[in-house]
Amino acid sequence: MSISVTTWSLEQTSPDDLRPAAAPPGEVRIARAEVPSAEFSRFLYTAVGDDVSWRDRLSLTREQWQETIAAPGVETWVAYERGTPAGYIELAAQDGATVEIVYFGLIPAFRGRRIGGHLLSYGVARAWDLAERWPGTEPTKRVWLHTCSKDGPHAMDNYLRRGFRLFDTKIEEES
Repeated sequence: MSISVTTWSLEQTSPDDLRPAAAPPGEVRIARAEVPSAEFSRFLYTAVGDDVSWRDRLSLTREQWQETIAAPGVETWVAYERGTPAGYIELAAQDGATVEIVYFGLIPAFRGRRIGGHLLSYGVARAWDLAERWPGTEPTKRVWLHTCSKDGPHAMDNYLRRGFRLFDTKIEEES
């Protein structure tokens, strides 16, 4: 049996597009995972994406995973609540002064606590200033992402509230 999956592509074309969320209550901090670790990245990916059917990276070998996250212009930012990983955002610089939000999400136990808007705001701001941390990278002119109908029920609303605009929609059948 196949199901219809809608994928939406969204973008910001100026740092002024970002509408930051307020910081959540409690002790939440966001830090860059400065040492690329395939094991930690896989943990975040599966912890966040398992219940929303993230599968595209599961077939990667450890070496392929490491190569992906250690590439120049790739950054992982992790939200922690009182020392426990709560979610992450992975950024990747692309040609044409573009930064893609490759992955973003929260571990299920941390959803619904206003951490997602804060993490997305922080990550988007880091996408806009990515060139400052990667010499030779062009200043960012566009930040984009895609989300789909399998993602969490609040994903699209969060992106729109942070100032992203829809630029493409695709519907595909998945078995």
